[in-house]
Amino acid sequence: MGYHIINCGAVGDGKTNDAAAIQRAIDQCFEEGGGKVILDGGHTYLSGSIVLKSRVELVIESGAVLKASENLEDYQFIDEAASHGENHMVQVPTFENCEYNGKPRQYFIFAKDAEHVRISGGGVIDGSEEIYFGEIREDQIDGAFYPRIPLILMENCRWLTIKEITIQKSGFWTTHLVGCEEVEITGIRILNNRKMANCDGIDPDHCRHVRITNCHIESADDCIVLKTTDANRHYGPCEDILISGCTLASTSAAIKIGTESVSDFRDIVITNCSIYDSNRGISFQLRDEGNVENVIISDCMIRTRQASSCWWGCGEPINIASINRKEEIPSGKIRGVIISNVICRGEGSIYIAGKKESPIEDLVMENIRHELIKTSKYPITGYDFRPCAGPDFEEGKISGICMRNVSGAYVRNVSVKLDPSMAPYADTPVKYENVRMKE
Repeated sequence: MGYHIINCGAVGDGKTNDAAAIQRAIDQCFEEGGGKVILDGGHTYLSGSIVLKSRVELVIESGAVLKASENLEDYQFIDEAASHGENHMVQVPTFENCEYNGKPRQYFIFAKDAEHVRISGGGVIDGSEEIYFGEIREDQIDGAFYPRIPLILMENCRWLTIKEITIQKSGFWTTHLVGCEEVEITGIRILNNRKMANCDGIDPDHCRHVRITNCHIESADDCIVLKTTDANRHYGPCEDILISGCTLASTSAAIKIGTESVSDFRDIVITNCSIYDSNRGISFQLRDEGNVENVIISDCMIRTRQASSCWWGCGEPINIASINRKEEIPSGKIRGVIISNVICRGEGSIYIAGKKESPIEDLVMENIRHELIKTSKYPITGYDFRPCAGPDFEEGKISGICMRNVSGAYVRNVSVKLDPSMAPYADTPVKYENVRMKE
């Protein structure tokens, strides 16, 4: 069945808060067994927090805009009952009485413990990012507070689909998926401000069986980032993840594993993606006790450039490293990584490094071409290890490929070209330190 929110009392004038009408339609749809809640085209629906429920599809039609309210009082805090499996939300009047525990405090579109939730329709979700602006600098806009409000947050949901919509102007993580299983995100556009801090595109956090395909994402911080956050460690590993056919541009990393990495990441495929105008292409930032195992990166085009030092990274097309965040907690192991049929062009090194006491195991690099060329105004100072317990940077000239502390490496048909513009910054095409090759 179709439940049109206009028939449930929505105004759709872009000024009136239509959250109550949208929620009435969702609740009725859920109580009557499921169906579609429809935001008809030709209207802008201003809204505060809404809660999606099982077997409900939120359809934002082409020509419709679901616009996040510009009044922070319109966003609800999650009541303690929600953490015990109930979709119950209450209004809490201030930030001061809500202690940060590693999770967002408030939400725009939210679902918990739900099944068969869908968001679709061809329309637009607008995050009204300006309400979160703090200090505005040349290269970065700080958020006015932390954590800010994610646009879409789904926790412990199964059979979740987000498809064929545009999401824009998020002021924080755009799509945060926590402990979700059987997720399909396909054909969406995420168009965020490339200066706005923390506006990640898609964040699967302790998720299983996830397919992210045929999406276009532009964001500050990371476009797609797999996480295993400490606050949600009871959900277990991130595993069985496919990222395919995406075009990505980021002020930080286009695709990242970490930095929050308290649980394992395994069985991950990244293929047929085009990465451009990014500070880092594909990055494994293992900083906590979780491990990375069985990752295939193939058939990708990666173009990078350096950003200002307020963003992590130095223009690396591929950066894979295990580094302790805290000296007392050793970061995990990386094993079973295959990188093949990748063409790179940028200012930074392909940097792959384990630790002497815990080297990367079973690494394959095959059919890789990397051209280093200077394109940005920012100086290249060396290697960036942030966040870490030790020094943030290793200063000095870089190599086209720098591989350290690897056991069982197989390297075939890999080439590096150093453009003359890189002469002040790069001294060798390839550098191996404590690397044992496969025979």
